[in-house]
Amino acid sequence: MEEIRDKCGVFGIYGVRNAGALTYLGLYALQHRGQESCGIISANNGGFHSRMGMGLVNEVFSSAEDINSLKGRSAIGHNRYSTTGSSSPENIQPLVMNYSRGYLAIGHNGNLTNYRQVKRELEKAGSILRTSSDTEVILHLLARSKKERIEQALAESLKKIVGAFSLVLLTPRQLVAARDPAGVRPLAIGQRRSSWVVASETCAFDIIGAKYVRDVEPGEIIVIDQRGLHSYPGMLKKSPHAFCIFELIYFSRPDSKIYGTNVDKVRRRLGRALAKEHPVEADIIISVPDSSNTAALGFSEESGIPYDIGLIRNHYVGRTFIRPEQKIRDLDVKIKFNIVKGVVKNKRVVVVDDSLVRGTTSKKLVKMLREAGAKEVHLRLSSPPIVSPCFYGIDMPTKSELIASHKSVEAIRRYLGADSIGYLSLNRMLEMPSLPKESFCHACFSGRYPIDISRRARLAL
Repeated sequence: MEEIRDKCGVFGIYGVRNAGALTYLGLYALQHRGQESCGIISANNGGFHSRMGMGLVNEVFSSAEDINSLKGRSAIGHNRYSTTGSSSPENIQPLVMNYSRGYLAIGHNGNLTNYRQVKRELEKAGSILRTSSDTEVILHLLARSKKERIEQALAESLKKIVGAFSLVLLTPRQLVAARDPAGVRPLAIGQRRSSWVVASETCAFDIIGAKYVRDVEPGEIIVIDQRGLHSYPGMLKKSPHAFCIFELIYFSRPDSKIYGTNVDKVRRRLGRALAKEHPVEADIIISVPDSSNTAALGFSEESGIPYDIGLIRNHYVGRTFIRPEQKIRDLDVKIKFNIVKGVVKNKRVVVVDDSLVRGTTSKKLVKMLREAGAKEVHLRLSSPPIVSPCFYGIDMPTKSELIASHKSVEAIRRYLGADSIGYLSLNRMLEMPSLPKESFCHACFSGRYPIDISRRARLAL
């Protein structure tokens, strides 16, 4: 997978003595969802404690003192990679405000497509926004609400915004979570003994010994307090479901369960379907680690071609998508991957990857494989061609930078220097068991956007 930036991971916990420390562990498990900045807010005796900064979780929380300072029995945390708002300290989440009803903190995964419109309306009404993050408008809408109960004020505020949002909010006495009516981004509920947990992915439950209970339903608001968990499922506008299919293809960890299904099983099915749709005569199959590993296994199981470890990834480099400058991205490819020459030499090699964005990484990998002695290099992608950018929380390149938006499959093959290339078709992808077509957003593959996008975004298409 190359040069796509996933926005965020959120985590919240209520009713446990070491809430800050457990939130730190939860963010560690969700590090893959955002590597730009992170933060934790904990609630204790009516006040908030916070720790946040630019960098990875282990860089921001580099000592026991950093974690132990987060006193209280409830906390929320956030890992960020920006889609709306610049990469700067003032945009680190959770965002906090102190208003007429006290302290309130918020963490957001997603993207508000009418952010600029709402921001202008708030500023005309006298609001002063201090960040360039779309998340801040939700805080200002909440502050202006006359509703007394948090779920009522939140529902009133969320009815004014359009787009994708999975939210965690913290008050001195409550943990609140909400998911947009289309359910674009995942959000799960777990339980750890008598405490409740919410997180972007269930892998964050595993690290703290929590048990997955269910997902936050699309359009649902939940409030957790000393009396337990309270669900408010009908307070937001109804909408057809539009779960992000790319969460299953690439973003989420394979050991997570999202949208009610195991990510690993879906990726194996993708690999099997790809092998049926684009068979090839070859000696070995290799994956582009790590997100493509299980798809490659599925391809191998279906085709009967043995799977081997032909690429080694340096895990200390990070994903290439976190390097915005092209020169650094190019260098990252060489540092990030190395070929196992004894595996690929004199072999017909099938390289299975989850997707193709600009083509930068794949072009270099094909060249590296040939230089290592591969007789043939065949590329197989376990998703369709990406032809349109995302406006719901995935910071893809512009349309002009997406290679499949302006090149045919054959032209892409020639550009990459591969002997053959095969994409999984959209219909084949959506026909997998347990994935009903009408439940998924596939705008990046089809150009069909299920939620209104801004006029500015449409003009850029």
